[in-house]
Amino acid sequence: MMATAELKHEISLEEEMLSVLEENEETSKPQTQKIRETPEDIKQEAIINSLAFHPKEDILAAGDVDGDIYLYRYSCNEGENKELWSSGHHLKSCRSVAFSSDGEKLFSVSKDKAVHIMDVVAGKLVKRIPKAHSKPINALLVVDENVVATGDDEGTLKVWDMRKSTSFMSLKHHEDYISDIAADPAKRTLLTSSGDGTMGVINLKRRGFELLSEIQDGDLTSMSIMKHGRKVVCGSSEGMLYVFNWNGFGATSDRFALQAESVDCIVPITDSILCTASMDGVIRAVNILPNRVVGSVGQHIGEPIEEIACSWDKRFLASCAHDQLIKFWDISGLSAMRVSDYRQQKKKDGHLKALNNKAFHGVGDFFSGLLDINDANGTTEEAEDSDEEDDGDSERN
Repeated sequence: MMATAELKHEISLEEEMLSVLEENEETSKPQTQKIRETPEDIKQEAIINSLAFHPKEDILAAGDVDGDIYLYRYSCNEGENKELWSSGHHLKSCRSVAFSSDGEKLFSVSKDKAVHIMDVVAGKLVKRIPKAHSKPINALLVVDENVVATGDDEGTLKVWDMRKSTSFMSLKHHEDYISDIAADPAKRTLLTSSGDGTMGVINLKRRGFELLSEIQDGDLTSMSIMKHGRKVVCGSSEGMLYVFNWNGFGATSDRFALQAESVDCIVPITDSILCTASMDGVIRAVNILPNRVVGSVGQHIGEPIEEIACSWDKRFLASCAHDQLIKFWDISGLSAMRVSDYRQQKKKDGHLKALNNKAFHGVGDFFSGLLDINDANGTTEEAEDSDEEDDGDSERN
């Protein structure tokens, strides 16, 4: 009887251990969770008109027309987009947001003429410059940890020493709003695009204005430095891309017409490929020199796009439009894309190619009227020639 009891005891212990092991195994198994190709759309209560990605983490900042700023952590796991904090310190529309290079501060400018600095972790306002401009501020560039440039609705550019909260440069070289500001990697030159159709060049080291470009058709709405710093590309309200040589800012070296209502914002993805957004709601990937529309990244159907931004790892593009949605698009394939210098035979149907599974979003023939214009205005050969000449100049210098 004693032996039988001991045997039963051993069996029960073994069963209990097996039961515990099975429970542990079940709990250690990953829960069924849908992994998306891109993060879910983020629905807003007001139109978002400014976006910025954190330089090191999966965090996105957004500013809306009511002056509110939101900070989100985004994820491809279903249901895991999370609002970290929101701020309502601006009195009017927040027009631009930008992170510091270390990601610890978030800068913003507004129609209320103020410059704000937020602590990213705490979500608290740490510095405010009221009445930074006499007119509403439209453009913002964080040059480095201490220097910030801002541009307003009447064409005034100010450059700030944020340690003192004072501007050490104030220039009125445009006749209309400043739409965008860019700086070379050496932080010696500032470039401004304007609604007056010109690009301005400012010498940061000498703290002075240098020159204005010739007037182009329509507003210059945005700009990007491309081709290892040898080219500057400006978007236009007329649907044109203007290309300048770095040391030839007075006149364009090339122009490229997109079949788009406008080019309201551009974002560089590689040294040759940028993304454009337009009033027609379409985001196009465009190769510069040779000038080719390589396809559609995505769209807000029938809604003008306010801004696009590229994530720190070049994996996603975020866009915001009048539909009050922030959308994410997969651009991971663009970094490896190479466009041949030779002219490509046009596709028989002439439709704009979708560059990811989400680009058409089930809208069928929405893009049927959007042609892939590889040889717009016959400028491609000239562009290739000018690019080769510039390469030679670079090698000689």
